[in-house]
Amino acid sequence: MATSIPRRQFIQHAATMAAATASVTTTGRLFAEDSKPYDDMLVIDALSFGRDWGEEVFSALRAANYSGIIESLPRKDLQTAIDALVEWQTRIEEHDDHLTLALRADDFLQAKNSGRTAVLMNFQDSTMLEGELSNIDALHALGMRAFQLTYNFRNLVGDGCLERTNAGLSDFGVEVVGRMNELGVLIDLSHCGRQTTLDGIAFSERPVAITHTMCDAVRPGHPRAKTDEQIRRCAEKGGVIGMIALGYFIGPDPGGDTSIEHYADHIEHAVNLAGIEHVGISTDFPPQGISPWATYDSWFVPRTEFFKESYQLRWPPWIPELDSTDRYRNLMRVLERRGWKTAAIERLYGQNWLRLFRDTLG
Repeated sequence: MATSIPRRQFIQHAATMAAATASVTTTGRLFAEDSKPYDDMLVIDALSFGRDWGEEVFSALRAANYSGIIESLPRKDLQTAIDALVEWQTRIEEHDDHLTLALRADDFLQAKNSGRTAVLMNFQDSTMLEGELSNIDALHALGMRAFQLTYNFRNLVGDGCLERTNAGLSDFGVEVVGRMNELGVLIDLSHCGRQTTLDGIAFSERPVAITHTMCDAVRPGHPRAKTDEQIRRCAEKGGVIGMIALGYFIGPDPGGDTSIEHYADHIEHAVNLAGIEHVGISTDFPPQGISPWATYDSWFVPRTEFFKESYQLRWPPWIPELDSTDRYRNLMRVLERRGWKTAAIERLYGQNWLRLFRDTLG
């Protein structure tokens, strides 16, 4: 039997549904309400790199409210690394209305207060050391403040996450960790193999970072994910673990079954293990996202040549709600719906990284 609905109730219901529909836009933004609390936050993306640095990237940094990023510089050899650091010094000098060099923790606060983005110079490998400990000093003098002990494969320091073996740090790797501690260079273990990750934590006298990763318990079997043990050990050392926003790391079907909710699942699992003081955010892609510029041929195909099948590459690799400059506004709403308070989100978005930088860079 048909049930009639009073006209006023019908109009109210229709207005509610229209508002809910309007809140999801094609830009990937989930909510249209005022985002001022987010804009007031210190937001640090622990791995974000510009593509064709210019006004498009600067606009994206402003729109995303990024007060700081950790960059990824070329690291094939020592000369390549030196050239990259010098190029960055020039870029910052030419665009000091947008950028500032991050050498210590307070540089991120100054960037926030001046409406700029602090850029921390980082290499995603240690190949640029060329087996010489003193090259850490040389690169530090030019502005480097972080690097990964390994990328995906073995180097002179240790084994990466795609290496067949699991040998951990070499003797040279232990020396590298010690010199990084002495100089105030942040140790990053994101791509390191399981034992190399644990060794890096154990041999370091300072807190360490896993700047961009995900949880093995949520994304089981992926070589880039960190185990519960690794996450706990990093936190016990005082470190911070950055949860990565790259879709195919979050789950096997980015843009389909894998959604922003799964990203929140990774974050909450890490927080439950490590504590809210030890988890941060990172993207591993440019601030404007991947979809505005990437194609199957330019993004996916080249990666099939140097990543093993275990990397589980996917096309497209992004989650729409995380692929716009509203990504962390969108995530904020998801976390708020799950009961997160502003103070906890502020820790996640930047305050934890700031504390780690104080403990390592000074």
